[in-house]
Order: sequence, then structure tokens, then C-alpha cells
Amino acid sequence: MRAFREAVEALDLDAAEALLAPDVVFTSPVMFKPYTGKPITAAILRAVSGVFEDFRYVREINDVNGRDHALVFTARVGDRELSGCDFIHVDDDGLIDELTVMVRPLSAAQALAAAMGAQFERIAEEARARSM
Repeated sequence: MRAFREAVEALDLDAAEALLAPDVVFTSPVMFKPYTGKPITAAILRAVSGVFEDFRYVREINDVNGRDHALVFTARVGDRELSGCDFIHVDDDGLIDELTVMVRPLSAAQALAAAMGAQFERIAEEARARSM
């Protein structure tokens, strides 16, 4: 999904948010339950953009029907280098209705969990404000 990739790479998080369906389901690499809804997903994207350092997409894979995409990336969280993938599914309107993120190795996923956990109250507050 080129538009999402370009928005994230440019740190244009408003443009990335505009690509999310209202009922998007975000599945985190470090949490058991998925998060549902545009406000919480947008808040998570904004937070993670501050946690990841040296983030860059290195490959894009698209299915022939244009509904499923995989964006492979590299980044750092503190001193931990990681690789990961954003798995994206789009709905009939071309909006992202599923966003699943996976990262490796485990030590980087743990560093990501700690960094995001430290911001979760702010993330939840931002999501509540966007829901109003």
C-alpha cells in the first residue's frame, strides 16, 4: 500500500490516519488482544513513530487483487535493532481495515513493549480525545 508507506516514511501521520477505516483492527506485536477503531490505531501509530529510530521500509509485497499488502521494515528501539512487517488489508473502499505488525528478535520486541508501555496512558488519552 504505497500511500500508507509514503505517509509513514514522511512522518505524515495525518495522511496515514486518513487511510484507516473507522473500524480498523490493529494487532500489536507485543499485546495479546487487538485494538479496534481509528482513534486508538492512530494514537498508537503516532506513539510508535516516536519510539522507532532509523525506521525505514525495505520491501513492499502486494497481492494481485490489491487487497493484501506486506511492508517489511527495519528500525531501532534504543540499542536494539529490529526487523518487522506491517501486514495490511484494505476494505472495499480502499481503506485499511486490518493492520497487523510483527517484529523480531524477541529482545527488540521486549524493548518495544517497554517503550510503548511507558506511553500507554498518553496513547489511551489521545484515543479518547479523538473519539469525541
